[in-house]
Amino acid sequence: MQAEITILGSGTSMGVPTLGCTCRVCTSADPHDRRTRPSIAVRWNDCCAVIDTGPDFREQALREGLTNIDAVLYTHSHADHILGLDDLRPLSFKTPQKIPLYADDAAAGVIERVFDYTFSLESQYATRARVEMHRMGGSVEIRGSVFIRVPLLHGQLEVAGFRFGNAAYLTDVSTIPEQSMPLLKNLDVLILDALRKRPHPTHETLDQAVELVHAIAPRRAFFTHMSHDLHHADTERELPEHIRLAYDGLRIPFEI
Repeated sequence: MQAEITILGSGTSMGVPTLGCTCRVCTSADPHDRRTRPSIAVRWNDCCAVIDTGPDFREQALREGLTNIDAVLYTHSHADHILGLDDLRPLSFKTPQKIPLYADDAAAGVIERVFDYTFSLESQYATRARVEMHRMGGSVEIRGSVFIRVPLLHGQLEVAGFRFGNAAYLTDVSTIPEQSMPLLKNLDVLILDALRKRPHPTHETLDQAVELVHAIAPRRAFFTHMSHDLHHADTERELPEHIRLAYDGLRIPFEI
C-alpha cells in the first residue's frame, strides 16, 4: 500500500535556530537549516498516525495541513516529544471516538502525570483533549497498518523506535540493542538520529549514524534530531548518495 512520511520536525530538543545563538547554522538563510522539534506524520489512504507531539506540534500541523489524526505513538516522555499533546484538542473534538495514544508503560505514566488535567478521572476540565492512553507492547494495528515497537537505548533509558511497512523511525538513540536488529531487516526507508559530529552520551554522532546505516543496509536513509552543529548543505556533501539529511516538511514515499 502506498504511504508517505512527512518530517514534521528534524531538530534536537532546543531546536534550530537555538535561542541565544548566532552561529552560522542558526543565522542561515537556508530553510533546510531551520529545524523544529522531532516528529513525523505517517499518512496512507485517508489515515494519519503521528509519532511524538513536541512543543512545535501546533505549527507543524498547520504547516502540513494535518486535519485529522487517527493515532499518536510516543517514543518516550522527554519534553521535546510530548509537550504538544494538548494541541490535539481541536482535532479530537472533530471525531466521535477518542484519539488513541500508544506508549510503553514508563512513558505513558509520565505523560499521564504531566497532563493530569487530561487523563485524571477527577478532572473537571471541560474542554480537555478527547484522547485515550494505551500501554503498547510489541505492536499495534492502526487502521489496517501495523506499527512494531523497536526497543532502543537513549543513554541508559530504554525508548521506542517504530517500524511500519518497509520504513522505520529511530530518533533519540545512542545504541540499538542486538535483539532489535532483526526488526530492521529489509528496509526501504530508515530515519535515524544523528545529533552532531562531536560525541554525546545519549545520541548517535554523524559518523556513528553512518556506520549504523551500513549495518542495517536500508535502500534509503535520512538523518534527523540534528543540532545546530550540522550545516545542511555542507553535511550532505560529505554523505553517501543514499544517505540524506531530513528537513522540516520533507515528504518520503514508501510502502506500508
